[in-house]
Parts: sequence; structure tokens; C-alpha cells
Amino acid sequence: MEPKPTIQIDDVMKLDLRVGTIVEAEDHPDADRLLKLQVDLGDHQRQICAGIKQFYDPENLVGQQIIVIANLKPRKIRGEESNGMLLAASAMDGEELADVVVLSPSKKVPAGSTVG
Repeated sequence: MEPKPTIQIDDVMKLDLRVGTIVEAEDHPDADRLLKLQVDLGDHQRQICAGIKQFYDPENLVGQQIIVIANLKPRKIRGEESNGMLLAASAMDGEELADVVVLSPSKKVPAGSTVG
């Protein structure tokens, strides 16, 4: 994997990283690899579409806390609005994607907690 360009601390400070709690998870109706998640961020809920279907069953995600980029511009993904991005580690086996692991806090914290 090629390294990404070096960034300044100011670039990192632009990210609003928050802990979210998944309250609903289901298959995306028009995509084979996406799940549609409803995520509680403390003061509100939002929908996030994530390409983790191959590695996670929706019912096992409900109640799990995740790390979310909360200030990412919303966009439509296969007809569904995605309002944020979850963080996950991607394990490769050569050129093949072997596993995706959703990042979460090591212990439960209130939804909406900041990450930094």
C-alpha cells in the first residue's frame, strides 16, 4: 500500500471524530456490500452507509459503539443518504481484502463523546 501524503496538524484538527452507538443496522436495499446504519451521536441520530456487509451481520452491530467522522459532507450512496463515515481497519492478504474491523472504544462511553 502506498503511503498517503504528509498532512499538517491543522488538517487533523478539522476532523470531528465522535463515538456513536449503532441503534439499527440493515442491508442496503440497492448494494451488495453496504449496510445501512442508524447511529446515535448523543444529541441526534444519523444514517451512515458502510461497506462492511461482507464482514458483519447487521443484528450483531446493534448496540456496538463505533468511531464516526461526524463532519463529513453528506452524500447519496446508491440512493441512500450517508451522513458520516465509520472508521475501520482493513487487513489485506496480498492484494485481497481479508478482513475489516470496525474501530470502537475499549470501554463504553456516552454517545457523542469526542475522540482526539
